[in-house]
Amino acid sequence: MTDRDLSQDPGAPEVTDPEATSAEAAEAAEAEAERAAGAEDPAGAGAAEDNPGFTVSDPEADAAVNETLGEADEAAAADAGADAAVADNQDSLETQLAERTEDLQRVTAEYTNYRRRVERDRVATIDGAKADVAAQLLPILDDLDLAESHGDLTGPLKATADKLQAVMRSMKVEAFGAEGDEFNPDHHEAVQDMSSGDDKVVGTVLRKGYRLGDRVLRNAMIVIEDPA
Repeated sequence: MTDRDLSQDPGAPEVTDPEATSAEAAEAAEAEAERAAGAEDPAGAGAAEDNPGFTVSDPEADAAVNETLGEADEAAAADAGADAAVADNQDSLETQLAERTEDLQRVTAEYTNYRRRVERDRVATIDGAKADVAAQLLPILDDLDLAESHGDLTGPLKATADKLQAVMRSMKVEAFGAEGDEFNPDHHEAVQDMSSGDDKVVGTVLRKGYRLGDRVLRNAMIVIEDPA
């Protein structure tokens, strides 16, 4: 019965006996699987049997992986270079900004000082012009004061004197040197000293003094006396 087809004889022991069929069928299936694996990759099958940890390599896959890793390294290097360039550019911009800010602050300070100097010079020029005009009018004021002391300052002359005094006040010209004021050698020109002690005051006023702000236009001519 070795030559007959067992599938055609259902009553054969090889078909109906589990002990006879299970082991033989398992061995036959395992042998068939080994033959199929050997036919697909003879070299790989032998290597896998000899070395269970052996891994079959694909040159094309390895090349693709290596190329991908190389591109990743190049991209990382390019990113690092770009970051360094950005940092250098930022440092350069910050340096330029600091320099421009310093230049702007210096120019602003110079312009502020220039405006202050111009304003100071302008005020000084105006005050100088006022002082020159007022100094030219002082003799007229002296004559008017003398006329007033003699009782001659009346009528149209009095009106003229009042207008002139108003003009002097508008220029902030003030008279000083009244009787009883403390003697000040910087403002008073003493023609006679009639005092006997250390305390000295203005006595007789021979001529008024005038000042424009802090500028003395003319010292007062006085006689020094003791305090009353």
